[in-house]
Amino acid sequence: MIEVQDVRVDPSTRRAWRGDREVVLSRKEFDLVHALISRAGSVVTREELMREVWGVTFWTSSKTIDVHLGWVRRKLGDDTRQPHLITTIRGQGLRFEPGLPADLTGSA
Repeated sequence: MIEVQDVRVDPSTRRAWRGDREVVLSRKEFDLVHALISRAGSVVTREELMREVWGVTFWTSSKTIDVHLGWVRRKLGDDTRQPHLITTIRGQGLRFEPGLPADLTGSA
């Protein structure tokens, strides 16, 4: 079981939860979340995601990742305009944030 913030994934059963609520993810959505949450705090490049999740070493557009990421953010209840779970690091890739930003935790 991998748990970061209030998201848990169980790679053996391919199930995911946000808090106490189970989140039903498609196979690719689960693979995307797993690839990111298993390296929480680290930037995962789009190339790495395409290779690990989609099994390809090349692509012509990152729209595939963006579309799936949008679905994952909605299912996890992450704000798509100001996400706090999975953030886009411009020019580098995506990162599953290891914790909430200080302005959301109440600490400064």
